[in-house]
Amino acid sequence: MPKGPDSRSSGSVGGSKDRFWIPRFWNGMGVRAYWRLMAENRFAVAPHRLPMAAISGGLSLINSQLWAMQEILLGRKIRRTRIEHHPIFIIGHWRSGTTLLHELLVLDRRHTCPDNYSCFAPNHFVLTGRVLPRLLWFLMPSRRPMDNMKLGWYHPQEDEFAMCNMGVPSPYWTIAFPNRPPQHQEYFDLDALLPDELAHWKARFTWFLQCLTANSPGRVVLKSPPHTFRIKHLVDLFPDARFVHIIRDPYVLFPSTMHLWRRLYRDHGFQSPRCEGLEEYVFETFSRMYEALDAQRGLIHPGRYSEVRYEDLVADPVGQMRRVYEDLELGGFDEVLPALREHTAAMAGYKTNRYEISPELRQEIGRRWGKFIEKYHYRPAETEA
Repeated sequence: MPKGPDSRSSGSVGGSKDRFWIPRFWNGMGVRAYWRLMAENRFAVAPHRLPMAAISGGLSLINSQLWAMQEILLGRKIRRTRIEHHPIFIIGHWRSGTTLLHELLVLDRRHTCPDNYSCFAPNHFVLTGRVLPRLLWFLMPSRRPMDNMKLGWYHPQEDEFAMCNMGVPSPYWTIAFPNRPPQHQEYFDLDALLPDELAHWKARFTWFLQCLTANSPGRVVLKSPPHTFRIKHLVDLFPDARFVHIIRDPYVLFPSTMHLWRRLYRDHGFQSPRCEGLEEYVFETFSRMYEALDAQRGLIHPGRYSEVRYEDLVADPVGQMRRVYEDLELGGFDEVLPALREHTAAMAGYKTNRYEISPELRQEIGRRWGKFIEKYHYRPAETEA
């Protein structure tokens, strides 16, 4: 295997300080979900992570109690909520700019989205979401540790974490126990699930969207890289759904994704990560993702799909977002334009991380991801050596 990306990276992360304690993804699980996660991994918690595991276990009791309260008080309302406007799904690989695109799309007052709190506490956020985040504001870091983007309880977040906290198996359970083999890889594309498992996934996913809509009516905008594998199942649930696919230079994407997983394993794992086989996992998952997308792309109806390059979005956010609105036939772009200009002006000066990778790794990226590089017209000469 070629030498991996240089551990040195310049940019925003270097200025982000570690905190003594941060909320972990698993802190929002109920009792059943938390103990299933532990049991499946044989309780292989590193000794120095035992306090973290104990805190998550204690919080699982509180989460289950709050879920029961929400069911009693609001369960009927949630189940009766109709998803009148089918969602917009932002798809693409990790670190390709999905978060930026998510933030830009939810500037539209007609749109809503899962935020950090609803993904952290999906079982009861409709009941507690207007109170607890304001009381617990001090627990949430102000910046994301992997790239220094702004963070807060009410900032947009990836719905796959909500599924994790609802106890639905997910490849993201690997983050909790990174030294064990990658977990629940079948939940990327959902194709190998038994009929009752697939029905359960769809039911829980739909319930979460009903919760989001009951809490804040509007068209839900979702961003989650695993959805890139699941087009046919998402279209089956929501035939009129829109999809925005964002792509990025793979010679930047690879080291950035490596950095992402290492940081998540370190911050949220119950083990001290060894990261064995991580490079191969990143290579293989990318290839599987784009094989799945290429096979299912034709299932999306015309006028329901748009594609944007990260580099173009950063260079001309207004022009690119105008085109996305036109491609998806959303209308109303002029009403969003003032908020979009204000948001992009506030982002001026933000610098992305920079990574050094060896010539051998650069060559391997070109070999393993050559089909993507050719299809989307990326070339080694376009990236810095």
